[in-house]
Amino acid sequence: MQRRFRLSRSDDFKRVRRTGKSYAHPLVVLVAQASEQKQIRIGVTAGKTTGTAVHRNRAKRLLREAMRPLIPALTLRLAQDNASGWDLILIARPALVTATLEDTRSALTNLFTRARLLQSVPVDESPE
Repeated sequence: MQRRFRLSRSDDFKRVRRTGKSYAHPLVVLVAQASEQKQIRIGVTAGKTTGTAVHRNRAKRLLREAMRPLIPALTLRLAQDNASGWDLILIARPALVTATLEDTRSALTNLFTRARLLQSVPVDESPE
């Protein structure tokens, strides 16, 4: 995931967790909040309930990679609606450690559709 799409400050994470709306899936939890900026910023986290450091890092890498082809569709949707940006937090759940990339991408698409950030399944799996 490119640096310009990252949510990295602790204050931003706290604000989104405190005031954002959450959407749950067995693999991942999405917390979304509208922001003043005109872009999408995404933070990825995995708590200790996810497992050891190796498992947490794998879960975060999997979320970032599954998210990569979805970012253009999310950005396009914002541009079409002339809406403000969004700050998103993706929280890994323990089941994500054994999930495949396709399962993870499907879970994210489901969550974004439920959060009304996406309308359809715009997955481009071509490598860049």
